[in-house]
Amino acid sequence: MRSPAAVARKVSIVIPVFNEEGNLPTLLPRLLPALEAMGRPYEVVFVDDGSRDRSLELLRAAAAQHPGTVKVVELLRNAGQHMAIMAAFTETDGEYVITLDADLQNPPEEIPKLVAQMDAGHDVVGTVRAKRQDTFFRKAASRLVNRTTSVITGMRLNDYGCMLRGYHRDVVDVMTASDEVSTFIPALAQLYARRPVEIEVAHEERHEGESKYSLLKLVRLNFDLMTGFSVVPLQLFGLLGFLTAFFGLAFGVFLLVRRILVGAEVQGVFTLFALAFLVMGVILAGVGIVGEYVGRIYQQVRGRPRYLIRRVHGGEAGTEGAGGGR
Repeated sequence: MRSPAAVARKVSIVIPVFNEEGNLPTLLPRLLPALEAMGRPYEVVFVDDGSRDRSLELLRAAAAQHPGTVKVVELLRNAGQHMAIMAAFTETDGEYVITLDADLQNPPEEIPKLVAQMDAGHDVVGTVRAKRQDTFFRKAASRLVNRTTSVITGMRLNDYGCMLRGYHRDVVDVMTASDEVSTFIPALAQLYARRPVEIEVAHEERHEGESKYSLLKLVRLNFDLMTGFSVVPLQLFGLLGFLTAFFGLAFGVFLLVRRILVGAEVQGVFTLFALAFLVMGVILAGVGIVGEYVGRIYQQVRGRPRYLIRRVHGGEAGTEGAGGGR
């Protein structure tokens, strides 16, 4: 980790975009003045994650309007938010790299707060959304996921869902070198951070469109997070299996003694059914957890690219057919 110097470090802003044509016309007019006000070199790298609306068209126009400042990474197909960010990381050259969502729920005006923390020597700057502008159900589900994930992974992250985060170039280079098919960038950065910090940032209502994370996608993302950074789920189900086997054996001995002392009886049939279904449920849940880990291994050993870059627009020069990352 290089110590902070008096010279202003270049800042790279990475913004994943998927069907955000309603928000993009508002984003740049707010983002660029906030970056200009910092008085340091900067670049904005958008990554179009297979949008089906006019997002790519708007992004290409922005790259043409701001040559050398705005760059657009066009992916061949949808790779998911975190893999899209990984693809954009490879096209940045700033010493500070800051990720930002395109929906404007995290105001671009908050970026100087993160830069100030990185100037102070922190290599990863996490954020917590203050006065979060979301529905009660979404906030309650987020709190539950945050606490559960923290217990399972052992990581001290208070807001896993906020993507306004800052990473030093050293951390970004290690993350892009990590050969993981499925990952969660805030947690991955936490593994490699030496001086992480969390700060509060403002939060706004979504300006246009709807969230791209449905309940099912949030559950899948949480499974990726738990299985990608911890083996605690396997250990918990192993312990639960031993406890279930112990109580099952104890209950069998109890029934045997009762049959010898009392004789044959019909009572308890429904109790046995309930216990049988409970044990089967535990077994199936355990098989599902094991399947998550096996599925991740299967995806990894196939060796398919994590993302495919079709073309890079803007920057010093557009490049075509840039390939993909492992």
